[in-house]
Formats: sequence, C-alpha cells, structure tokens
Amino acid sequence: MAAAVPTPSPFLASTRRFGFAPRLRSLLPAAAMSSAAVSASALSPSSGTGEEAQAAPLPHSTLEIAGARRGLLSGFSSLRAPYRAFPVLASNRHVETIFAAFTRSLPAVKLRRECLRAPDDGAIALDWVSGDDRALPMDAPVLILLPGLTGGSDDTYVRHMLLRARSKGWRVVVFNSRGCADSPVTTPKFYSASFTGDLRQVIGHILGRYPQSNVYAAGWSLGANILVRYLGEETDKCPLSGAVSLCNPFNLVIADEDFHKGFNNVYDRALARALTTIFKKHALLFEGLEGEYDIPKAANARTVRDFDEGLTRVSFGFKSVDDYYSNSSSSDSIKNVCIPLLCIQADNDPIAPSRGIPRDDIKLSCVA
Repeated sequence: MAAAVPTPSPFLASTRRFGFAPRLRSLLPAAAMSSAAVSASALSPSSGTGEEAQAAPLPHSTLEIAGARRGLLSGFSSLRAPYRAFPVLASNRHVETIFAAFTRSLPAVKLRRECLRAPDDGAIALDWVSGDDRALPMDAPVLILLPGLTGGSDDTYVRHMLLRARSKGWRVVVFNSRGCADSPVTTPKFYSASFTGDLRQVIGHILGRYPQSNVYAAGWSLGANILVRYLGEETDKCPLSGAVSLCNPFNLVIADEDFHKGFNNVYDRALARALTTIFKKHALLFEGLEGEYDIPKAANARTVRDFDEGLTRVSFGFKSVDDYYSNSSSSDSIKNVCIPLLCIQADNDPIAPSRGIPRDDIKLSCVA
C-alpha cells in the first residue's frame, strides 16, 4: 500500500536527504494506511543485489509494490502488520469514501495565515500552525501540505495529517491553491493541474526562511499531481528533501473518463459545485474577458470537465480541455523525479483509478 522512493545517486552524498525515511515512517501509517488494495511506486538508485530475495513476504495479498525493491520498505512497520478491513464499510469503495467524508472529525487547530504576492499579482495563501515560530527550533523539518481539488486547510484529512506531523515536532504549512480555504483571489486566474509556479514560489520562500531545515511536501489527488509535476520539472535541481504523493490520478485523461462512469458522477457533480462556488465569489474579476473564455459555462458547470473547458484550459493556454488533460498529467513527469518520492495509491480509489499509474515509467526510472 505504499511505495518508497529512495534518492538517486547524485544525492547520495547529501546530508540534507538522509533524514527522509525515518521521519516518514513516523508520519505515514495513520494518514495513508487505510485501504486494503494498493499500488505502490518508487524510484530506485540502483538495480539491487539480491535484496528482493532476502525480503520478507508481503503481509497482504492485495499489496502491490511497483518500482521499489521490497527491502527498501522494510523500515515501514505498518506494512508488516496484517490488514484488517473495517466491517461492512470496506465492502464497497463508495460507501467507504462517503462514510469517511461525512464522519471524519475536524480537529480544532489555530492557524496563522500568510499571503504571498505572485509575479502575476495573484495571491498565495499559506496557513501555518499558530505559535510554531516560538515553539519549534529553527531547524525543525518543514512539511508542506497540498490538498486536493478545491481543498484547503479547513478540510478534515488535511487537519489530521497536520496534527500527526506537528505531534512529531514538524513545522507544518498548508499551501492553499488560489481561492481555496477562503484564500484571496486578486486576478482572473485560479489554478490548474499543470501550473507549478505558485508551488515553486512557496518552496523558495520557505527555504529562504528556514535555510537549516529539511523541507518535504505531501499532496493529495490534484495536489499530488501538481507536486509530482513540479518534482519532474526540477529534476536533480529540486530543493526538497523528499515528497509523498497520495491518491494521485497521474493520468488525467483516464481519470476524466472514469469520472463519467456510474456512481462516479456523484463525485464529479460535487466537485463541480465546489468549483463554481469558489468561482462565483470572485466572478467580477472575470467580467469582460476576451478570448475563448466561456464564463457562463464555468459558472454553471455541472461537471469538472465543463468548468475546465469554460475557464481553466483557457486561463493556462490550452487549445481544448482534452489538450489540457493530456499535457497536465504527472504520469509524464515521474520518470524525471530525482529525489525520494513515496507514492501511495488505493486500488479501489473511485477517483484516482489504478489503471492510470505509470508502471512502465516507474520501472524505467529504477534502472536509470
């Protein structure tokens, strides 16, 4: 259910990266080890020397590890524990997903917001745990959290990961995409699966403030897609010490196809409503825009595809929504990632289909 991605050879001598595995072991089990059937992917620095043969058998028949040598995952104690599905709920992926959405608690966390000005005059909202500047040492590891589509620091899954990391002495910051978590929108431009500029600015800002700290990032769903695209763009120049991708759709063309099948239409409509709600709060910014914008279609979108066709793909210069999806998928970027990357996928995830996992590129990266 997990995928470990050790650092490639250019970084083996870098002391900034050595803390990745043990620190992640303390964080991931509670946040990521909840589904039975999982695909795991990883980049490996070498071809191995018989480590696989010495590794213990997998603890559950549905655990798939793609790309990483099994021995590399031996430090994750949660993977050695037997998997016990929750009675009744785990029998159906939709019941499991909806139950969690409606019953997961929202922890109370006092946050402090910091807004950055982007080069295009857009606003980037960062939410830090209030008081951490005084409570934590300057060299405490920093974890950047990237929520999924329309998500932010007020989402339950984000809060639980934040608290888990904070309890281990990490400094945590939530990167809210433009318009999410009531963050300000100051230009007629939100965010997209392809745009990594805001994340790049955030990482540079954090490294400038905490130059002695190892900085990591973890993203869910669309946030994971953006994160992996960033890592692939930066290649061996990436300043992060490690990253985690959770429930990444990877291939947006496949994800779009699956979104329109059966019960998945429920999720599609729910996300479309969330997108239009954010849009309508800032609709005046989009009045009178020239070009191919279809503002009424975006404002009344019943599907994510409608919203992307009317607004997102035009804002970011794509010829069509299909062009946007095919050229914004992180499946094309993962082979260029050069830092430790752990990818965790649930095989029964209704929104991030397992058939979108770029297994061939992962395996090619292992021997690169």
